[in-house]
Amino acid sequence: MNLNDFNFTLPPERIAQTPAVRRDASRLMIVDRQQQRITHDIFANIGQYLRAHDVLVVNDTKVIPARLHGRKAATGGKVEVFLLHDHGGGIWEVLLKPAARVRPGTVIEIGPLQAEVIERSSGAMIRIKFTPSDIYAALEQVGEVPLPPYIQRHGMDDRHGEDRERYQTVYAQHPGAVAAPTAGLHFTPELLADLEHRGIHRATVTLHVGWGTFQPMRSEKITDHRMAKECYRLVADEAARIRQARANGGRVVAVGTTSTRTLETVVQEAGEVRAKTGWSDLFIYPSYRFRIVDALVTNFHLPQSTLFLLVCAFAGRDLMLEAYHCAIAER
Repeated sequence: MNLNDFNFTLPPERIAQTPAVRRDASRLMIVDRQQQRITHDIFANIGQYLRAHDVLVVNDTKVIPARLHGRKAATGGKVEVFLLHDHGGGIWEVLLKPAARVRPGTVIEIGPLQAEVIERSSGAMIRIKFTPSDIYAALEQVGEVPLPPYIQRHGMDDRHGEDRERYQTVYAQHPGAVAAPTAGLHFTPELLADLEHRGIHRATVTLHVGWGTFQPMRSEKITDHRMAKECYRLVADEAARIRQARANGGRVVAVGTTSTRTLETVVQEAGEVRAKTGWSDLFIYPSYRFRIVDALVTNFHLPQSTLFLLVCAFAGRDLMLEAYHCAIAER
């Protein structure tokens, strides 16, 4: 398989730049794999396509304001810091821009924070140590939400406050992601309560979405691509909910590609759904055999992206290309 097999023409005006007024007012496309049928509705009606005893598995990671603007203490030169992974004790793996002249020992001042460069890793990765070591409260003051590159914000279109609220799921709990698990953005507390009333339960996994989600595939041969590692966790109570749903005849409905990769990683490594913490670099592309996920709720994805390859693996390349062409035609 070549990357070009997963290309399609995406008109720029079809990429929504602002969210729907209500989270659950977004349009919903239903792709039935068995019937090879595509129908349309709105997201608020998703319960009509789920069944009692199904379990929605959501990713409860919380997006942090990961883009920081600072200055070198010695020279005053501007530096942009993009947070990647929290290694504890104030040590973070980051991307710096510009990075070429930033050497170990360089101190960067970012509002109430100081960051010292302690190590240059392979590639563009750099490790820094923050003082104070617990930076999360300060991030709310000095950080920006790093929206995907296909969402354009221009000078006077300052929507940072709104972005912080809307680019976050209503069930976000554990800070650490640099991008939202976007399929979950459409759920409201009221919709989740309605689904629970219908006997459709919810379980959570945590996968801290990393910068790799924004990175384009560069290898024409798909199997040459390597995913960036992302930290995940599935706790015992949540694993039990998923197993119970299966035992009751329900389906495992993954909300988003991140929940999908977390569940499939756990089952690949543990042989079953059970409590597990680790790092996932699972790359799902056509020919992959799904072990636990029965249905998928997901947004649309860019052509030739790892996310589009995942949905093609799940529903078939031809059906997904048909669905995307239909979505573009239907605006």
